[in-house]
Amino acid sequence: MQVPTFPQYQTFQPTGHKWIGSVPRHWELRANKYIFSLKKHLVGKRSSEYDLLSLTLRGIIRRDMENPEGKFPAEFDTYQEVSPGDFVFCHFDVEETPRTVGLSEFHGMITGAYTVYGTRYDVVPRFLLYFYLNADSNKKLRSLYTGLRNTISKDAFGAFKTPLPPLKEQRAITDFLDRKCAKIDGAVKIKEDQIALLRERRQIIIQDAVTRGLNPAAPMKDSGIDWIGQIPAHWEVRRNFALFRESKRSGSAGLPILSVSIHSGVSTEELSEDENIRSAIKIEDRTSYKEVLPGFVAYNMMRAWQGGIGSVSVHGMVSPAYVVAEPIAEIDAAFFELLYRTPAYIWQMDAASKGITDFRKRLYWDDFRNLVTLLPPIAEQRAIVQSVDTMTSRINDGIAIKQRQIAALKEYKSSLINAAVTGKFKVI
Repeated sequence: MQVPTFPQYQTFQPTGHKWIGSVPRHWELRANKYIFSLKKHLVGKRSSEYDLLSLTLRGIIRRDMENPEGKFPAEFDTYQEVSPGDFVFCHFDVEETPRTVGLSEFHGMITGAYTVYGTRYDVVPRFLLYFYLNADSNKKLRSLYTGLRNTISKDAFGAFKTPLPPLKEQRAITDFLDRKCAKIDGAVKIKEDQIALLRERRQIIIQDAVTRGLNPAAPMKDSGIDWIGQIPAHWEVRRNFALFRESKRSGSAGLPILSVSIHSGVSTEELSEDENIRSAIKIEDRTSYKEVLPGFVAYNMMRAWQGGIGSVSVHGMVSPAYVVAEPIAEIDAAFFELLYRTPAYIWQMDAASKGITDFRKRLYWDDFRNLVTLLPPIAEQRAIVQSVDTMTSRINDGIAIKQRQIAALKEYKSSLINAAVTGKFKVI
């Protein structure tokens, strides 16, 4: 998607930065030390009087925090005060920092790791926000990084020259981008809602297929279990110990290490170093890993309560933190995965997991083996898997189309902001 044709400026001046290029000649290149005023107001012992703020992809937000005694602990005494209209910059580059700039709407406090600035009177803060959100994409300020943590020093940031149109143009560009971005965000939201409906439809198709079968006219019976309800009369209800035994076979050096995702089940190949920063550690120590074969089921003992379970389709091995179930009855592992990734069966695994908090929950084999499973005849299991694959593939294609459209809209928004704040077209 291309930026529409707008009127162009006639004369330009170089900025010295390739990612900005040239800007209109009448724009000022002003050093940030004349735009931003550094603030370092620690909240001290008054931390309980402030909302706790955080810099996220959605900008600066207020965070909920359990505070039963009405006071924040002493560790918050070093936090900085933030007022409405203040800028918060992250001047260091770390993976867990999703965004490096935000403009606060709130009065609160934020960690001292960030840098808080006020602005001079003759600038439009939202114009600066758009400019630095644009700089934030693809880390365009990386030329200012120094040191092991890729830090931007306050002196380097203060010396950086921001292109500034006259105030009237700053306001016009900001208003223009507010309108355009609101329309784009609205279109993105519509498509995200459509994706949510498609995913809901996909889940309904799967749930109906694995709990009621493919024949809507089939006679039904009470399963005898409240949360399962009616099932086809010829289906059985079994506990997992009648279908699986735990497998602890050791892996071997030539096998790929597979992972179990709460989103997509068991992987079909080993993750690359780029995909998994811990892969180097995994590769060095394979002796304790567990062998898995096609047709087995594996689950992440710590993430089963979130749906971290799946069928194995390739010969490989999994982490010793996973549990491997080897079929001892006629069962299609793919059917079992579909069943156990439905909300009701995720709930069953959650209820059986042990732990006082979510991040400590574990689904041990002795508890997994007692869970209940629906068991259609093996031919029907395979038919259900095939039917679900066919029906959901169309939905997945529809989701993929919507996702590509969203990506195009976001790319257009990014290019529009970049062109507007660097003077590539006239707004007034």
